[in-house]
Amino acid sequence: MKYFISVFLLLLYSSITLTAQVDREPPPTGNDGQLLRVKESKIYGKVIDALTGKAVEAVSVQLFSINFSASTKKEEMAGGMLSKANGDFVFEKLPAADSFRIIISAIGYEIVEKIISFTGSGKDAFEKDLGNISLQPAIKELDDVVITVQKPGLVMGIDRKIFNVEKSLVATGGTGLDIMKNIPSVSVDVEGNVLLRNNAPQIFVDGRPTILTLDQIPADNIERVELITNPSAKFDAASGAGIINIILKKNKRIGLNGIVSAGAGYPDILNGNINLSMREGKFNYFISGNYNQSGGRATSETKRENKENGMTEDYFNQFSRGDRLRRFGSLRVGLDYFLDNRNTLSITQNIVRGKNFNEESQAQENLDINKILTYYGERFSESGSRFNRYNTQLNFTHKFPQQGKELTGNINYNAGNGTDYSDITNLYFNPDGTEYNPKNVAKNDGNNDNKQWTFQLDYTNPKTEDKKFEAGLRSYINNYRSQYNAFAILSNGSSIKLPISNNYAYREFVNAAYVTYSDKWKTLGYQLGLRTEHSKFDGELVDSAFKFGYEYPNKIDRIWDALFPSLFVTRQFGENIEMQVNYSRRIRRPNFWQLNPFVDITDPVNLRQGNPQLRPEFVNSFEFNYSQSYGKGNNFLGVVYYRNNPGDITRYSDTISAEQFQQLNNAAVDPNAILNTFINAQSTNRLGLELTLQQKLGNHFDITPTFDFQYRKVNAIINELNLSNEGFSWESKLIVNYKTGIEKKSLFKNFSMQLIGEYESAEIQAQGRSRPEYSVDFAMRKDFLKDKKANFTFSIGDVFNTLRFGNVFDTESFYQDSYWRRNVRSFRITLSYKFGKADFSLRRNRDNGNDDD
Repeated sequence: MKYFISVFLLLLYSSITLTAQVDREPPPTGNDGQLLRVKESKIYGKVIDALTGKAVEAVSVQLFSINFSASTKKEEMAGGMLSKANGDFVFEKLPAADSFRIIISAIGYEIVEKIISFTGSGKDAFEKDLGNISLQPAIKELDDVVITVQKPGLVMGIDRKIFNVEKSLVATGGTGLDIMKNIPSVSVDVEGNVLLRNNAPQIFVDGRPTILTLDQIPADNIERVELITNPSAKFDAASGAGIINIILKKNKRIGLNGIVSAGAGYPDILNGNINLSMREGKFNYFISGNYNQSGGRATSETKRENKENGMTEDYFNQFSRGDRLRRFGSLRVGLDYFLDNRNTLSITQNIVRGKNFNEESQAQENLDINKILTYYGERFSESGSRFNRYNTQLNFTHKFPQQGKELTGNINYNAGNGTDYSDITNLYFNPDGTEYNPKNVAKNDGNNDNKQWTFQLDYTNPKTEDKKFEAGLRSYINNYRSQYNAFAILSNGSSIKLPISNNYAYREFVNAAYVTYSDKWKTLGYQLGLRTEHSKFDGELVDSAFKFGYEYPNKIDRIWDALFPSLFVTRQFGENIEMQVNYSRRIRRPNFWQLNPFVDITDPVNLRQGNPQLRPEFVNSFEFNYSQSYGKGNNFLGVVYYRNNPGDITRYSDTISAEQFQQLNNAAVDPNAILNTFINAQSTNRLGLELTLQQKLGNHFDITPTFDFQYRKVNAIINELNLSNEGFSWESKLIVNYKTGIEKKSLFKNFSMQLIGEYESAEIQAQGRSRPEYSVDFAMRKDFLKDKKANFTFSIGDVFNTLRFGNVFDTESFYQDSYWRRNVRSFRITLSYKFGKADFSLRRNRDNGNDDD
């Protein structure tokens, strides 16, 4: 940490020194006139000679703001300057206006006048590159520039949804998982995994892979979430279930700006957050720090009938209760260096450190065919873990004079390590309380290390308003190592190492290239794309030298395994209706835990183990989208989707064999334990209908209901056992927002509330079904102080204490009904304060108040 802080301070000092040495774009004086800076928006461009294409220096550039009232038009000068030697001009900190007018004039050239108008209010910050503006003898009429400035809670499009996190009251002070609960089509399972239409999407942070889990990302650091249900060839092929891209906050407003917040709640909730940004001249610095703590009381229940040839033989019940405490802190620093109007270099460093602690007690009952107790058990466990995560990003962006044409390069480095331990004690008794079996004690410890590199280059060229060409290259390298030691503690105090101890490592890489082309034919817009990827996974159990993994494609005649085409066809009907059909081919590669043959004994009756024979599954995804906007801010989106998954990776469960129990006999597991693993089904087909509505009810209410109906069919045969299953499921989510319209001073002025309800029906699986889930979250917020700089938020998670996750398995060898709860109802209060100083100057402070520059 000390090393990192030293590096950051060195970067900060170096950039300040550069600010004094490099062209800082000071306010021009003398013949250059004076550049008037009023607010934070930015308009810039470059003046060139139409005949030679060279930059024109000392051209007069004047900018006027235009505001309309009921009967008048008011126009005022917003800034004036002469173009630089390279033809560049820039206006920053502009006032709120309905539109702008820019006049460019020079001796020997015709005057160019350009209107910059808004379809929105024009009050939000914006940045506009006017491109290369040509000066020539003949007058050339220039098209108006239209800028739309809107920031609603949810923006629904044909290809993606964009969720503005600031509008989520219930997630204030929480983590990324709390945000996911608020997004239509997205749900969170018992283990904290995010599901999109009941599938696991790919999670990105700022468009790049991450080793952070969502509960390690503070909600207060997230600006927005982009949800892409059927990605094109431009995106990673391993996104068959869609992409959730988390965009972190990074303010670029002039001067010093920031937000600080603190909160507390039950159970054991404590959080604090600070975000700062400093923008001066060619530099933009940003830093954020966060601390987050939460507790929880997890419970679970399992009831099982053990069978022989389909007939019940005996019964087993288990009841668990646990307490957990999770703490993590994060620090994120970085800077943007604006080389000029069109070239930006950025570096970001993120550090996350945390630890978890869990205590759990279990009561176990073994009953005969008549449900009479034969023996019972008690299990006590204590476990904990620590982790460190590091992320470094280096980005370069070059914007060409043509609007939308750009070249971006990115290097992304993720590193992490951690340690964990667990102590488990099992006690067994006869019905009269005497000892049934000797006490069983196991101690486990482990450590891990992970390093990831991503190199990416993207090029975008919009040749015309309708035509656009995109291409890119990407290389991803992932190295992981882990060691797990399991010991059985004998009655004499000595220990023996168990065969489930595991020392493993793997190396994964994916190299990719893509091209997409967009155009329009008559009334139809279309996009064609093709992506090619070569992937390889090499895993090894170090102690036994056992190797596992895959390579795709591994032969030239399997080249189709490396090709991922996409097709999007769109038609606009008037201004408010749009329809689209699309297709993409994707891949879902098994992750390490699904491949690793290590046996997880955290739950003694529900063991987990990977399958090194798993193969990647391919996904053929089709969608039909219908989008209609109406009224003011109202929108309807209907989607019919079909997904065909050959080789679908599916969970498979069976009772452990006598041989397996013998290997685990000293590991504190139950002889009736179920072993959960994964197989490749022949295929899984999903047909679904998703309906989302954004509806304003007057000026103060808005609702967003979402319904997802899905029919799923699993075709799976393993060891001549038919596990095929099919059925219908549905889920719904309702988001209700209310904001008071009181103008006079009152406790309820600037007061808002949010209610989120969610329901998921039972869903079929290869050997059974999941149990229904439902919950309600509530929050209210009060904004106060001038310009609503401060706010107070109170939120309740799982208002009715109903959220639980469960499964029902029905096979020839057992019937099991179980559920888990990750947490109980929670309460949180959070206080936030925003601040800013537009004339803050790092250099002026360093020069002891010298304001000569």
